[in-house]
Amino acid sequence: MKKIAVVNDISGLGKCSLSAALPIISALGCECCPLPTAVLSNQTGFDSFYCKSLTETIPFYINEWKKLNIKFDGILTGYMADSQQVDLIDKFIDEFKTEETTVFVDPVMADDGVLYDTYDNELCERIKLLTKKANIITPNLTELCILCGKNYKDIKAENSLNKAGELASSLLSDTTNTVIVTGVKSKGYIYNIIADNSGCSVVRSEKLHGSFSGTGDIFSSIVCGAVTNGNTVEEAVTLAAGFISSAIKNTPSSLGYEPDGVNFQKCLRVLTSEK
Repeated sequence: MKKIAVVNDISGLGKCSLSAALPIISALGCECCPLPTAVLSNQTGFDSFYCKSLTETIPFYINEWKKLNIKFDGILTGYMADSQQVDLIDKFIDEFKTEETTVFVDPVMADDGVLYDTYDNELCERIKLLTKKANIITPNLTELCILCGKNYKDIKAENSLNKAGELASSLLSDTTNTVIVTGVKSKGYIYNIIADNSGCSVVRSEKLHGSFSGTGDIFSSIVCGAVTNGNTVEEAVTLAAGFISSAIKNTPSSLGYEPDGVNFQKCLRVLTSEK
């Protein structure tokens, strides 16, 4: 069974981060090996939350894995609690990545033009550096602008689809072969833009009701699991987009913004057939 190390927080409430990655990657037939970065009472989209950083535990955690000589087919990173933590995960990737390992970085920093509550400019700069270790990165439009040093409002005001493709392509390198810009909204649709060395392609979904936390974590978990299993990136993105659409349809929305996330558990059987 293929092993994927998932570096992310664990939230007591809110269907996101490791709470989403564990069942999703498992449903795809891979072993999800969590490396927790923080413990939260509930995810940060709620009005208040408690967050305990696990930075001090990470070196001990990694040392035990090194003793066991574990090999990973995939490494997926998400939420980071502080700059020191990013440096530790940077070294973790160096120590555990082999020629057979695909590194996925979801550069969790911001959305809709606004940094998340626990992030600052220093932390964002460290995450920028971390993305250079990735084979595949999955920023949303706001995070793409941060990575490229662009103003979100300016990009939003332009033809964001074309501009997002251009910016994503500018992040390609000898290491980073694919950039997937997630959740770009335009004319009643949600677009996921895939940039690689062959150009840009788009996977489009109908924009459905409500706004839900955690869909980025679900998306990156599916893409990571599917690509690790041998699917193409476009196949993985199509699977992720369809899964999220199904999960939203299974989730009632009364607030407009739903911090508890989508009822993805009801849709997991779709992923088991993709193993």
